[in-house]
Amino acid sequence: MNRSIVQRMSLGLVLIAVALSAAAADTARRYELVQGGYGYDLMIQKRPIQTPGADQVLVRIRAVSLNHRDLYMLANSPGQNRTGLVPVSDGAGEVIGVGANVSRFKVGDRVATTFFERWTDGEPTPAALGSARGGQVPGVLSEVIVSHQDGLVKFPEHLSFEEASTLPCAAVTAWRSLFKAAQLRAGQFVLLEGTGGVSIFGLQFAAAAGAKPIITSSSDAKLERAGALGAAGKVNYRTHADWEVEVRKLTGGRGVDHVLEVGGKETLPHAIKSLASGGHIARIGGLTGFDGQISPDALSAVQGSATQIYVGSRADFEAMNDFIAKHKLKPVIDKVFPFEDAKAAFDYLESGSHFGKVVVQVK
Repeated sequence: MNRSIVQRMSLGLVLIAVALSAAAADTARRYELVQGGYGYDLMIQKRPIQTPGADQVLVRIRAVSLNHRDLYMLANSPGQNRTGLVPVSDGAGEVIGVGANVSRFKVGDRVATTFFERWTDGEPTPAALGSARGGQVPGVLSEVIVSHQDGLVKFPEHLSFEEASTLPCAAVTAWRSLFKAAQLRAGQFVLLEGTGGVSIFGLQFAAAAGAKPIITSSSDAKLERAGALGAAGKVNYRTHADWEVEVRKLTGGRGVDHVLEVGGKETLPHAIKSLASGGHIARIGGLTGFDGQISPDALSAVQGSATQIYVGSRADFEAMNDFIAKHKLKPVIDKVFPFEDAKAAFDYLESGSHFGKVVVQVK
């Protein structure tokens, strides 16, 4: 065997051994899904810490954040058995071990997980889309994880572990919607629906880019908080059932250039009516149902377009991190729960009371 290869393998094993010794444990706690009465429940289990393979990295998770997709994973799904799955896609921590072939990271690096472990750049392949954490592959609601080196990024130095944990899904989704699926420019109007993670990141990104964000909510208190983050317009959709009328008023009648459409079935018709000529809708979520339809006639009437968004690649994440670092943006965290109370964090997210992100602190 080539001597340099042997040296690299030996170094990798030494780093792993040192890190594991520092961790002073050969097991770690993690949450797994177990079958419940109407879906899946969360249960803490102790499992052996894996030794990373040649291209893998061992990460001590310090914080994770939740997305609505994590709630969907608790529901029964015909033909799928999620028993034993480690949930949640978004986490941040520090590298405590590296395999022999790892070149992107070293022990001590602060890293965040990518949503897709194997989508690095370009258009997604079936294999890349099959590597979604907390769904097709194990997630990160664990004290320690093993990841392929391609599935991690360093995050901006001004962010804490808790703040960095909010980025992999919601932030990358908002970033790709505004800057890749569309070409956001200063002065344009951006419509954000609600005050969850994607919408608040969209608000922050749009404001930092010099655009004019307009946000909707059923809570006047939340709208006031959004105003402090840079919202140029605020609409209470409970007070105004046909809220697109108010949105168009805020744009001087022309409509919005971009929509981050997270509501789904009930919000989609209003979003389409809010569009300016040549406007773009990024279809992201389905908080009110996923069976909403876009009429081709409605889009063609304004020469508009729509793109289906499913998070993004590692390259998207890294480009977004550059933007976050440049503008010194800080993710908005509503509430932090201890690891032992992760179930309460899921319940809080499901209640819809949050503004921004819900985080579980692992350390």
